[in-house]
Amino acid sequence: MKDIQNTPDHRNISLREAGIKDLKYPIIILDREEREQTTVADISMSVSLPHHFKGTHMSRFLEVLTSTGCRFTGSTIPVVLRKLKETLEAESSRIRIEFPYFLTRQAPITGAEAKMSYLCAFTGESNKDSEDFMLTVTVPVSTLCPCSREISKAGAHNQRGYITMEVRTEKENNGKFAMLWIEELVEIAEASASSPLYTILKRPDEKFVTEHAYNNPVFVEDIVRNVAEKLGKDKRVIQFTVTAENHESIHNHNAYAVVTWTRPVSPEKDSCI
Repeated sequence: MKDIQNTPDHRNISLREAGIKDLKYPIIILDREEREQTTVADISMSVSLPHHFKGTHMSRFLEVLTSTGCRFTGSTIPVVLRKLKETLEAESSRIRIEFPYFLTRQAPITGAEAKMSYLCAFTGESNKDSEDFMLTVTVPVSTLCPCSREISKAGAHNQRGYITMEVRTEKENNGKFAMLWIEELVEIAEASASSPLYTILKRPDEKFVTEHAYNNPVFVEDIVRNVAEKLGKDKRVIQFTVTAENHESIHNHNAYAVVTWTRPVSPEKDSCI
C-alpha cells in the first residue's frame, strides 16, 4: 500500500511537533515501596518532522507506547523518547503523561483509612544534544490566614489550597535521572501548609485538623518559600517551579505565589536559601 506520510513535501517547512494528544490509556506507576499502581493517564506524544516529509506515522506512537508495557518511572521516560525518535526517524521527541496517583491516608486521630488522589505528570523531551525530564505533582492542602488570626478575637478564615511542584533532578552516572518519588513531594507540600487534607474525618479528627491548622497559619508566600527551602536542600534536585494557589473563602478571587529556582554551578551557593 502507498505510504502517503513518506511522500515528499515541497513547501520546505519543518515542524517542531507532530503527534497525538488527549489519549486516555491505562498505565502502571511504581510507588516508593516498589509496588505497582494502575491508573488512567492522559497522554500526549510528538516528534519533530523534517521539511521533506509530508506527515508522521501516527499509529507508531501507539506501537511504541504499548511496547513499553505502559510501566513508567522517571528512568523509563528517556527510553521511550529514544525509541520514538528511532521508530519515527525524528531528531527530537516529546511525551507528557498526566495521571491521578492514589495514596492511602489515615485520619490523624481515629486512623480511618481512605484513598487520596494527587494529580501528577511525567514530562520528557529528547533531542540530538540533550534529554530532559520533569516530575509535576499537585497537592491539595488546607491553609489558614495569619492576618485573619491576628486581627480576629475568635477564629480565622481558612481555605483549600493547591501546591504544584515542577521538579527536575540531576542525571546520575548511569545516565538515568535521579529518582524523586511522588510520595516525597506530597510530604513536602503537606508539611509546608497549615494542614494536610484527608478523605475521611470523624469528629475527633476534625477537631485535631482544625486546631492544627489554627496553630500553623501560612500565606501563599509562606507556602512556596517553605517548599523551596526543602527542595533546595535536596542534592538530587537541580531546578524547580513551585506554585501555591488558595481558593479564598472570604474573597471573590484566588491568591497565588510562584517561586522558581535553578541550582547554581558554584558549590558555595548550593541551596536556594
